[in-house]
Amino acid sequence: MNKEEYMRIALKEAEKARDKDEVPIGCVIVFNDRIIARGHNHKVRKNLSTAHAEIEAINKASKKLGTWHLDGCEMYVTLEPCLMCAGAIVNSRIAKVYYGAKDPKGGAIDTNLKLISIKNINHYPESEAGILEDECSRILKDFFKTKR
Repeated sequence: MNKEEYMRIALKEAEKARDKDEVPIGCVIVFNDRIIARGHNHKVRKNLSTAHAEIEAINKASKKLGTWHLDGCEMYVTLEPCLMCAGAIVNSRIAKVYYGAKDPKGGAIDTNLKLISIKNINHYPESEAGILEDECSRILKDFFKTKR
């Protein structure tokens, strides 16, 4: 599969979150060209501030591989990860993060905080923004329109 195909699967995870009245963010983790974990936001349902799509997927990937070292894994997420999720990405050693929409309020990969500018952390994942950006932005905009 290519980057767009993986991001479409992450968008399906975002739709699952939306259908549960959660902020529609979805994530998949790929290892050796296979999806090993999927996640979407569960903050409201689980009543946990840490139940972000990325954290859910990282936990599943770690369980699947039997290790917290996710070396060689790639993450596809519909919205630029926040500071908490960026920290989890660094700590789990994910190799590359592909994301759809930039997050002007909380993005911590490139937008508000440039992860690679932090000195002396032990791992710097590569990143690429803008994969299916319009679709990833649209699902969020549509969701918040219904909330206002």
